[in-house]
Amino acid sequence: MERRWKEECMDFDKIGKYLCFILRHHPEKIGITLDEHGWADVDELLAGISERCPLCREQLEEIVRTDAKSRYSFSADGQLIRCNQGHSIPVDVELEQVLPPEFLWHGTAERFLPAIFQEGLRRMSRLYVHLSATPEIAQTVGARHGKPVVLRVQTGKMAEDGYAFYRSVNGVWLTEAVPAKYLEEMK
Repeated sequence: MERRWKEECMDFDKIGKYLCFILRHHPEKIGITLDEHGWADVDELLAGISERCPLCREQLEEIVRTDAKSRYSFSADGQLIRCNQGHSIPVDVELEQVLPPEFLWHGTAERFLPAIFQEGLRRMSRLYVHLSATPEIAQTVGARHGKPVVLRVQTGKMAEDGYAFYRSVNGVWLTEAVPAKYLEEMK
């Protein structure tokens, strides 16, 4: 086990996934707390993660800078870090409500379609339903869960009907739920 972690500490992608696990879901696993806006003290994060994977400030900055999904942000003074969205713990990442485009997309696995078309998209263990700006991004997201399916979401109509939308710093669109009547499967 110890050897495996030493090898994974050389892989910034794997460290990034571990950081997401900590900053989105379980900060207590390394003995840190998040403030009400999801921020963690950088020094405390580095100290807490060091038992599993020694990481210096420069390496953390490189992980944040090169993350393909732009999952993290530093505070203006660089003393705090947080994930931009995707939390399962109650935090307010200070998103402003914005008017969405006419359509957004959601990637999922084919096996989930019966439940989705019965219940709509639900946030499940997260604070929001995540929507993509393009069908291509949604396809990639769906592929992570099995045979991918892309759903087109009538977000313009939803907004007209009073649903709130937010856009995270990294371009992910968020809403609390999407009723099935606003969904159609892309073929």
